[in-house]
Amino acid sequence: MRHDLTTLNLVLAIAESRSITRAAEREHLALAAASKRLSDLETRLGVKLFERRARGVEPTEAGRALVRHIRSLHASLHALESEVMEFSRGIKGHLRIAANAGAIAECLPGDLAAFARAHPQIRISLEDLTSAEVQTAVAEGRADVGVFAPPLHDKHLLTWPYRAGRLVALVPKGHVLARSFQGTAGVSFEALLDFDMVGLHIGASVHELMLQRALERGRTLNARLQVRGFDAIAQLVGAGLGVAVLPEAVARRFASLFAIDVLPLDEPWASRRYLIAARDVAQGEGAAARAEAERALQQLSLPAVVQRFVEALLSAGSTQAS
Repeated sequence: MRHDLTTLNLVLAIAESRSITRAAEREHLALAAASKRLSDLETRLGVKLFERRARGVEPTEAGRALVRHIRSLHASLHALESEVMEFSRGIKGHLRIAANAGAIAECLPGDLAAFARAHPQIRISLEDLTSAEVQTAVAEGRADVGVFAPPLHDKHLLTWPYRAGRLVALVPKGHVLARSFQGTAGVSFEALLDFDMVGLHIGASVHELMLQRALERGRTLNARLQVRGFDAIAQLVGAGLGVAVLPEAVARRFASLFAIDVLPLDEPWASRRYLIAARDVAQGEGAAARAEAERALQQLSLPAVVQRFVEALLSAGSTQAS
């Protein structure tokens, strides 16, 4: 079913002005023509979009739903126009990246900046999502490349190991765990579970990891406070409201700003590696074909800008490993 933009813009104008007359004026239409457009659209959709009231018109539930989609369409059209116009200014491509908070805070910025310097004609956008959301965004084509922490939820994604990271414990300055840590390899997760935890929101990879490990021990994760930023976690821990588990590089930076101690986490799962993900162009060919494609990146039919970016991250990751 086709809808012309003039009619859709009219619907939006009616919803915003609460008047067919004012909407017709705004869209430079005769009142009779505007009324006919609205009537024809309602007939085609089989629903009433507006109800007449004493003080004008009000959108029905169907009308409100249509208005939401019209606004979303306008946003998409604006993005489309902006992106296409960039080509006139020398932009040669657009790379959409989705990454989890840990990767953004710990390792991605430097590699992203190096890639941007080497490819100034490529426009880069970055979205902060949970690891699960990163995978969904890549699988659905809303992101070209994803960087996230395991586990891998979508087996149809092509993945490559990127950079290594380590989780550490964060406790208030002078905390009992900091005093008892002296001379040991690190603090155990079991010991952390005796205290209130400050962490990221549900769905964040560290939160899900801690929740799983607590359940394996038959313990409860006392997630007292959940926020959406590492800096907020560090401040809350420094204020004595609990303990936390954070990526080490992030924790070390905050240790000079807040009243906190950073302790090694004596757990095998404290070491982790971020993964790079792209859409699997070999779907349906089986695991062996996908594994071969992952080993031979140059043989993949990825968009050129995506392939260049993945190669750049792999090169940066291998430099760290060596």
